[in-house]
Amino acid sequence: MTVDTTTRRVTRVEGGRSSTEADHLVVEAPVEFRLGRVPIAVLMRTPGDDESLALGFCLTEGIILAPAEFEGLVPEGEGDRYRIVLSPGVEIDPERFRRNTYTTSSCGVCGKASIDAVRVAARGAPSAGPLVSTGVIGALPAQLRALQPAFDATGAIHAAAIFDAGASVESVAEDVGRHNAVDKAIGELARRRWPLGPAVLCVSGRISFEIVQKAAVAGIPIVVGVSAASSLAVDLAEEMGMSLVGFARGSSMVIYTDPGRITD
Repeated sequence: MTVDTTTRRVTRVEGGRSSTEADHLVVEAPVEFRLGRVPIAVLMRTPGDDESLALGFCLTEGIILAPAEFEGLVPEGEGDRYRIVLSPGVEIDPERFRRNTYTTSSCGVCGKASIDAVRVAARGAPSAGPLVSTGVIGALPAQLRALQPAFDATGAIHAAAIFDAGASVESVAEDVGRHNAVDKAIGELARRRWPLGPAVLCVSGRISFEIVQKAAVAGIPIVVGVSAASSLAVDLAEEMGMSLVGFARGSSMVIYTDPGRITD
């Protein structure tokens, strides 16, 4: 995927000396998604792959049940405003999914009225597999890091990737919003394959409640993060029967829930 970056003149200070130079910044900009005439979300995201973002968002928020119900996006008005076009015969009440406020790149579930409102029904219980070795789990963050060209350029962007049990990457995305990166990665893969099957989601930072929620709704049974998981993320993963792994770095990791899918 191509990620928008821009440049600004900055003053860099190193070893007590300062110099002026051009620095690369990741682009952050709002996008509005509508169902019919109703705006359902304004997301602060990195421009690019908006159709994958919209598809992933619709799937992980429970707006649609399968990619076949999503026909595409139609630009509306000035700026990045899009109308989500559903497939013929798909009827949805947009008011059910209207966000209470815009969603910032760091926010995730901001604007949701309560925890209950984001417990979207998952596609049944997660699969018993895949069985993934600790060696594979520990190697995923390094593989993900190697797939982050925008981070190399800016140092200010999250990433998410979906792997199979053998650590082959199936989908990857970068975005200023960690939850947007997850939606883009899910949306891109869902355009090629649905259901996603026994996949592994790896994220570049902490594992939040919404990341686990999105994985659960997409049917992904294992979530791996470079950093820690929040208490609510662990509670939800345990409730959903998912395997949640944090601080995955080589031979060390913390398995928060359901270690049965993780083998030696």
